[in-house]
Amino acid sequence: MANVSTSAPDQPLVRPSTAELNRLLATLEVKVVRLTECLVSRGWRLEVTGPDAPGIHYNLVGEGWLVFENQAPIALRPHTLIIVPPNLDFALEVNGPGALGPNVRVENRRRVVSPADNFGRREAGEPPPELILICGYFQAIYGASIDLFMGLTTPIVEQFDAADRLDDALRKALDELLAQEIGDGAMAAALLKQVMVMLLRRSLASNETWVERFSILSDPQVARAFADMVERPGAAHTVQSLARSAGLSRSVFMERFRHVFSKTPMAALRDLRMRRAARELVAGQASLDQIAYDAGYRDRTGFLRAFRKVYGCAPAEFRAAVDKGDLFVGV
Repeated sequence: MANVSTSAPDQPLVRPSTAELNRLLATLEVKVVRLTECLVSRGWRLEVTGPDAPGIHYNLVGEGWLVFENQAPIALRPHTLIIVPPNLDFALEVNGPGALGPNVRVENRRRVVSPADNFGRREAGEPPPELILICGYFQAIYGASIDLFMGLTTPIVEQFDAADRLDDALRKALDELLAQEIGDGAMAAALLKQVMVMLLRRSLASNETWVERFSILSDPQVARAFADMVERPGAAHTVQSLARSAGLSRSVFMERFRHVFSKTPMAALRDLRMRRAARELVAGQASLDQIAYDAGYRDRTGFLRAFRKVYGCAPAEFRAAVDKGDLFVGV
């Protein structure tokens, strides 16, 4: 699928440095929302409604098409990886796009899923299938709400090969979730994060302009300051100190940061601090005052106010929800 660049052809893409990306990737948190194996036979279509989360689709076996209503179809061959924006419906077909006719609708004739109804298998047609994908939905965030794929409106397509072994990571993640053993969510998230890291590694060596659609890659100067925030959320950051880190004036930094992250630097910093606090709460080895201090707060009242604003509850309620399994803190 061709991607259209908005940059002038004589302007090379400028990316964050490897050191800055290492700092960002170290703190990227991933949560698996849903993961299924999708199987399609020739002459059938598997229609999928996209939820409010980015999708990841990796083709394991066969050749076919991922078809959208208002966008160009994407050709599938083994080891094609596609990141699909949230709320984007699509269909999987073995035949060429439209070959089944405009009025054909395929239901999932057989579906085997876990009790949670989020992990398992969806089939369209009779075996043996000619097209097999692992399809999932996920969150890849910094802090409490800064999404790696925020602003993504068109799919990202990248062709890997067998030596990259992305299929191993995704199969193991699905197996973990189906087994429903202790720590299955954490294991699946760690495996999916491997796939995200592989995709970002590929972006550093790619001449394709889709890399500009990663919020952390679209503005290297802002990314430099954000990497400082991510690495040291409890430090005494100010808008002025962050602007200096980015090499920009205060007003330009504020404007460009908001353009990339859709929030102010201080709001993003609060999210990062609260995410750190949430992880320390779950670990259960520090006092509330120590957690507040580590997050950059010198008094408990300000910390409690910020925590409730981000998570909608007090720290004790948050920890109880995690202990019950109602909340999941990613890796």
